[in-house]
Amino acid sequence: MDINKFYKFSLLYPTHEYNSVAREKNKKMESKNHWSVAIKIEGSSTDVAEETPFEHVPTEDGPEPPSERSSSIAGGIVALGKFDALHVGHRELAIQAAKIGVPFLLAFVGMAEILGWEPRAPIVAKCDRKRVLSSWAPHCGNVIPKEFLVEFSKVRYLTPQQFVEKLAKELRVNGVVAGQNYRFGYRAAGDATDLVQLCKEYGIGAYIINPVMDKNQDSGDINSSNSKEQGQVSSTRVRHALSKGDMKYVSELLGRHHRLMLMVKNKEKISSDRKRLSAPRSCLLNLPPKEGNYSNCSLLIGDKNEVPCRIIIDRTDIHLELNDLAASTHITSPGLELLGIDFGESMV
Repeated sequence: MDINKFYKFSLLYPTHEYNSVAREKNKKMESKNHWSVAIKIEGSSTDVAEETPFEHVPTEDGPEPPSERSSSIAGGIVALGKFDALHVGHRELAIQAAKIGVPFLLAFVGMAEILGWEPRAPIVAKCDRKRVLSSWAPHCGNVIPKEFLVEFSKVRYLTPQQFVEKLAKELRVNGVVAGQNYRFGYRAAGDATDLVQLCKEYGIGAYIINPVMDKNQDSGDINSSNSKEQGQVSSTRVRHALSKGDMKYVSELLGRHHRLMLMVKNKEKISSDRKRLSAPRSCLLNLPPKEGNYSNCSLLIGDKNEVPCRIIIDRTDIHLELNDLAASTHITSPGLELLGIDFGESMV
């Protein structure tokens, strides 16, 4: 199956029909042992794998869940990378995976602890990741990509060949999607070229795509501090934009507004003064922007209730200024455990 045939096939069918047709075609190819063909898709985009550790913060779900059974990912197409921010580059990986089969994001659990990285708050709260992935469905043929968790301790010392063997024989995936600068295996010994060759040897597809480039040239000290930065959208750039309080830039990188999640189960920590509520930063479940005042924000109460608000972040607390007194009363109700704050495109 050459690249011209791949593009021709993808153009013949609308996105919502493509997945089912592609899966049937893939089944026929598997029966003929044709999955060893590697396809390089030019002109597409994704993110380069980068070293972005997670901080284990408390959520309403408790500890990090174990990985799903391998049977749940069998036959799927897995996107490879580190999916801290779930930004537009990560979304492009999922889009390409969905064009070929059932899309999964393969994520590693426990990297920070094992590699001794300094703990950092995640960009996306664990309890909010399913919502973000659900928002990608319209781009992925109306299929919601799923995350498949692998304990990093079980793959840390695998050579590139052993890693691909695990994907093919243990997890039984049909193919992988990765960026051009993706590296894998112990001490990052393998690159995208190795991935294509090894996948060919083990009879699974390998799809290498170009990075989504950051159109904002104000990268400043990012390039000088990270040798992997070549102008692509990355979780590092999202963190940098948050540290500057540039929420418009953050929205461009994420492809959505940044949502800050707060755990408000313990009402004793929440103070209320008419239309102003305050909570300590210890209630935050993910990374906030820099200290300052943010207008054009929305408070999410439950799944549907959006209340316009102004946010003030200082060294110790986050303050919400509301125009709706009823919303302020609802927030302090005993049954409410989580709050979400969507930041508009204001700049501090």
